Amino acid sequence: MNIDLSSRHAVVTGSTAGIGLAIATGLAAAGAHVVVTGRTQARVDEAIATIAAQVPGAKLTGVAGDLGTREGAEKLIAQVADTDILVNNLGIFEPKGFFDIDDDEWQRFFDVNVLSGVRLSRHYAQGMAKRGWGRIQFISSESGVQIPAEMVHYGVTKTAQLGVSRGLAETLAGTGVTVNAILPGPTLSEGVGEFFGKIAAEKGISLEQVEKDFIADHRPTSLIKRLATVDEVASLSVYLASEQASATTGAAVRVDGGVVRSIV
Repeated sequence: MNIDLSSRHAVVTGSTAGIGLAIATGLAAAGAHVVVTGRTQARVDEAIATIAAQVPGAKLTGVAGDLGTREGAEKLIAQVADTDILVNNLGIFEPKGFFDIDDDEWQRFFDVNVLSGVRLSRHYAQGMAKRGWGRIQFISSESGVQIPAEMVHYGVTKTAQLGVSRGLAETLAGTGVTVNAILPGPTLSEGVGEFFGKIAAEKGISLEQVEKDFIADHRPTSLIKRLATVDEVASLSVYLASEQASATTGAAVRVDGGVVRSIV
């Protein structure tokens, strides 16, 4: 399958590391002009350099700002008025017991994980619909289907993304714009790697052992018995951004290693 996005522009939020960086790299490799976003200019510049090194001739633009805020979204929209592909990847996570999560923390997770995508989708989807073509993705999680007891607030925001994604797909029915949610399972992103690194240092064990223990203790239903790579998640995102995926919309597509025990 030859995926050609050379005539398309894409915005990937939270794309300076992890899954977002892998998606931005994959879209650039498929020919898209990619807007890389992150909180600081230094991180954005570093990500652009990383992608350019992997994809010679990549068409890249960078916008720095906190997209978890209204002001950050307005800044991005002011600099990038339209796009063909929007990947709402920005997200935060933190293991914390339910009784230790206060109101401010709940609000912060909702602002970053949910409202960031709502604001940008509300703007960019209208232009896509007028042009008759577009792709919107929400990077949700298997945690939105199986709420993890160790971070209920994170799981709830990922469930909310599924609702927004399906509702927006219904809103855009017949316009040529597809809206889908991607549900990664445990993935070895930069953030997860750092978290596992702390555990490895505290326990005096290897990262490989931490990963093995995590799967055994917290995701025993995994069929691949390992964490996914960011590139494995990005491959699904690039496909859903393509012309070939034009009949896939309103879907929650899993790349979870079989963690969710469901046949649909």
